[in-house]
Amino acid sequence: MFDTRDASGRATELKRELQRLVKSIAEDEDYSPETINGARDVLLALSDIRTRRSSALSPSLKLLGSVSCPEDFLCPLSKELMRDPVIIATGQTYDRVSIHKWMKAGNRTCPMTQQVLSHTILTPNHLVREMISRWCKTQGVELSELVPCTDQDGITESERDKFLSLLRKMSSTISEQKEAAKELRLLTRKMPSFRGLFGESPQAIPQLLNPLCAVSPSSSVHLDLQEDVITTLLNLSIHDNNKKLVAETPSVIPLLMEALTSGTIATRSNAAATLFTLSALDSNKELIGKYGALRPLINLLEEGHPHAMRDVASAIFNLCISHENRARAVREGAVGVLLSKIENRSCVDELLAILAILSSHQKAIEEMAELDVVPCLLSLMRETPCARNKENCIAILHTICCSDRTKLKDLREEEKTHGTISDICRTGTSRAKRKASVILDRLNRAYNFSHTA
Repeated sequence: MFDTRDASGRATELKRELQRLVKSIAEDEDYSPETINGARDVLLALSDIRTRRSSALSPSLKLLGSVSCPEDFLCPLSKELMRDPVIIATGQTYDRVSIHKWMKAGNRTCPMTQQVLSHTILTPNHLVREMISRWCKTQGVELSELVPCTDQDGITESERDKFLSLLRKMSSTISEQKEAAKELRLLTRKMPSFRGLFGESPQAIPQLLNPLCAVSPSSSVHLDLQEDVITTLLNLSIHDNNKKLVAETPSVIPLLMEALTSGTIATRSNAAATLFTLSALDSNKELIGKYGALRPLINLLEEGHPHAMRDVASAIFNLCISHENRARAVREGAVGVLLSKIENRSCVDELLAILAILSSHQKAIEEMAELDVVPCLLSLMRETPCARNKENCIAILHTICCSDRTKLKDLREEEKTHGTISDICRTGTSRAKRKASVILDRLNRAYNFSHTA
């Protein structure tokens, strides 16, 4: 008889051996043919175990195929009969194998309710298990032996212990803090399942941030330590289900704002990238805006460091999707900074997109008119081959013209000399064509200017 427990253990050993062989092939230019043959043999052995495991499960599946199973006995994730039902923090019941796989992938929400889990403890649902057992007996269904949940693809118990040990070191001496922070940065980058461990305890993220929070006003933070901690936060925020948890930890956003103004350029860039990933949630956009993070982001944009520009621009754009944050960005001087960089042809694609989204704010339009943005936008439209950039330019010009008729004069001269607006009508995106057509109609009415759209 095929023993699923032995097979699971054997599969774990084979996967570790495969990782060793693949690493040897990837890192050693003089790897031997025996190494390749060894990797092939391991893959064949894993394939055999998988086939035999599927065969061992098939008798139960065949029996179930002819029996109508009660809906409450099916796992909401796998839609299969639960063999080991467990209860999670929200009170929902799932099969242990399915919910374990869900959590191991770094998910921190209940699949059914989308609520963030307060903990990741799995409690056996003895009542449902007993009901399933009785039903199986009455229907003549025999479930195959349970396959134990292992962290063979993710976190082992020793790795979990190591994780807790690293967090404890974040409250130790500065040398241990640096060592632990560097390792946490590496682990959260390489192992997606490792990021989920931070959600198992409400104190995990505060422990990670302890070295930055404990710095007194009279002392300065160690730059390499700050970079490792901020980069670890970035790694954590990549998982969608971590975004709310990370952003709502009280010290996170203030420390990210501080990192935007101090530290290495890598630290500042990664702080901006973290705000960008966190701002994927609408609730986080509002939270980040209320903390005042747009000001240091705009300052960093104004500095114009090439290694930080794109991360900063992405964060500002994402935040400005929120109407409240557009007003905040305008108040913080974003329009002038954006125009200055665009005129210097720096990160034009990203910054033009931000300017276009800010053009829905009346104060921003007034400021653009005062700064005489029209010639800059027209020259960009002539130069750029990018259809999206042309669309953003014409959209901004359309809004300006609707607000300030005096700007039509510049557009009239442009159209007479280069035919730029008419060209957009013929070759632009559908949105750009609509905006350009409106501008030409206004020019026609104002100057009796003929055109063909």
